[in-house]
Amino acid sequence: MTLQKTADEIKNGRAILGIEFGSTRIKAVLINTQNEPVAQGAFDWENSLVNGIWTYSLDEIHHGLTTAYAEMKKDVQNKYGVKLTKLRAMGISAMMHGYLAFDKKNNLLVPFRTWRNTITGEASTKLSNLFNYPVPERWSISHLYQAVLTNEPHVNDVAFITTLAGYVHWQLTGRKVLGMGDASGMFPIDTAAGTFNKKMLAQFSNLVADRHYNWKIEDLFPQVLSAGNNAGTLTKEGALLLDADRDLESGIPLCPPEGDAGTGMTATNSVAKRTGNVSAGTSVFAMVVLEKNLAKAYNGQIDLVTTPDGSLTAMAHANNCTGEYDKWIKLFGEAASALGAKFDKGRLYDTLLELALKGDKDCGGLIPYNYISGESMTGLASGRPLFVRTQNCSFNLANFMRAQLFTALGALRTGMDILFDKENVKLDTLICQGGFFKTTSVGLNIMAAAMHTPCAALSTAGEGGPWGMALLASYMVNGNGRKLEQFLNEEVFSSSKSTTVQPAPADVEGFNQFFIRYTKGLEVEKSAVKNVD
Repeated sequence: MTLQKTADEIKNGRAILGIEFGSTRIKAVLINTQNEPVAQGAFDWENSLVNGIWTYSLDEIHHGLTTAYAEMKKDVQNKYGVKLTKLRAMGISAMMHGYLAFDKKNNLLVPFRTWRNTITGEASTKLSNLFNYPVPERWSISHLYQAVLTNEPHVNDVAFITTLAGYVHWQLTGRKVLGMGDASGMFPIDTAAGTFNKKMLAQFSNLVADRHYNWKIEDLFPQVLSAGNNAGTLTKEGALLLDADRDLESGIPLCPPEGDAGTGMTATNSVAKRTGNVSAGTSVFAMVVLEKNLAKAYNGQIDLVTTPDGSLTAMAHANNCTGEYDKWIKLFGEAASALGAKFDKGRLYDTLLELALKGDKDCGGLIPYNYISGESMTGLASGRPLFVRTQNCSFNLANFMRAQLFTALGALRTGMDILFDKENVKLDTLICQGGFFKTTSVGLNIMAAAMHTPCAALSTAGEGGPWGMALLASYMVNGNGRKLEQFLNEEVFSSSKSTTVQPAPADVEGFNQFFIRYTKGLEVEKSAVKNVD
């Protein structure tokens, strides 16, 4: 689309806005009628540790929202010479889970407890056992029940609980609603009914009945809405909160607020059954849209959430991925520099990572562990980076780099084996994004071998969650009765370019052999945790 046509669309209020509150950045992305990003703005922020709680203040949330919008608005002015005054639609997304609790006068009762807090282990375990359903520590209900267990005085005064996306949406529209994907990180969802699971709500009510609280659990949560629904309009107060210059008109329709998992699935066109996406960087997680419910709960290994339009989705998450091999590559770079070599960081990474494709298929007997932190997936509360090799190994640089990439996916493979082998989950393609795939051919080949599944990278995947949120807003006003997957296929991804790698049988067998040694060697890792301080 030409600059002039884009400028005309923005001036005429046809552009659509998506804003996402990530852990370290709040980002606003504006898209045109072809669902292409045309402007963006951002605000960097960091959580604070206050009295043992990882949190962001409400003032930070409001300031970050206004600043990210102002930067996007400035980008519009600089690129197109247009003042942004109206929008076709918009949507808010944020990091999932956590706990924002308010009293009946809308006062925040305790500082926002983010997903990063791990203070809810007792509640998580008890609720998972009660529901026979995985309830992770970061879920809102885990935070509430942990507060019950520890007799926090604020609990009796709770009148409303929401997530960060739900809170911002509430401030902009006055409506206490939540998209289904984000809601599935508050409390288990009944995907058939499209709302919180009534049986489990009743179980929770019975669990806390002897406490005689002034509330019922079902009255504390926001209304659950599926993608495509209208979730309210921007109020005059909301417009002022968003645009401090008072240029933005109120009345803009908003789609249901969503979590970052849902926007990630949308941005990678992974909302249909038998599709999945994997994000691999400092940590790694895979999300697979299921055709049926799992046969049992796998607490601490497989989480269950939903797509924005309500399809049950399994999530396997590992805390460690690229962090350890980043350190090794930096070390090799220092060695090369000491010998007088001159190179940039990109060439260093590409050169070393590409060697992995030349190594022995099973890494020649090298077994590293990338556990900078613990891994619940493999039963370790803390970690120790470790390198082990067999006596008759083939110890060379190619095998070393291949082993580092293989081990980066070891914990993830542990979780995915539950889905593939125990639950017989079928997956057509994994859409890949993140730093693991910067050297695209290497990352895709290694991931395909580890997951024994075709792996693809989309040219648009780098646009990320804010773009995915804008697409959900676009779906609300342009869906015309179509399912979300149909809208994405026809309106967004029909002409997108992708690179797909099929798993090579020899590479798959090589990873399988490596993984056998990796799994047996976890006892060495556990011993290192126990004996090396």
